[in-house]
Amino acid sequence: MKILVVLGSGGHTAQMLKLVDLLGERFEYVYLVGKGDKLSAEKIARKGEICVVHRARNHGDNVIVTFFKAIRLFWESLGVVRRTKPEVILSAGPGMAVPISMIGKIFGKKVVFVESWSRVYKGSTSGKIIYRFADLFFVQWPEMKSVYSRGIYAGRLQ
Repeated sequence: MKILVVLGSGGHTAQMLKLVDLLGERFEYVYLVGKGDKLSAEKIARKGEICVVHRARNHGDNVIVTFFKAIRLFWESLGVVRRTKPEVILSAGPGMAVPISMIGKIFGKKVVFVESWSRVYKGSTSGKIIYRFADLFFVQWPEMKSVYSRGIYAGRLQ
């Protein structure tokens, strides 16, 4: 089974790489990394293709710039899904997870989302969007079950 793992940066990457480590060698991995995020790519321990896309937003971008960047990210994500043909899209919530998860769902892929461990009482924007169509949606704090009733609490990725 091929899993496309969306790496954000910082905590998002740490959580996903921890989960990949727990999942082990039985899967084939493809990694999605934001352009310019060399640190996330360097931290990958389990081999797999690395796909690079532009981010939809940088801090300080206005709404118009963000809109056009999101369109570019959507098209890049479409290309990644069509070329790599993953069966599952796995993410912990960076903004670039939304378009690729939507595209994956349109193409019949399974979408697995892990709400960030930094979210204890309030859901992330990405989580609120992806929750509507995710096949599996995990929360890392029991308090988040009141935000995401269908969410699965299985403890924290540590």
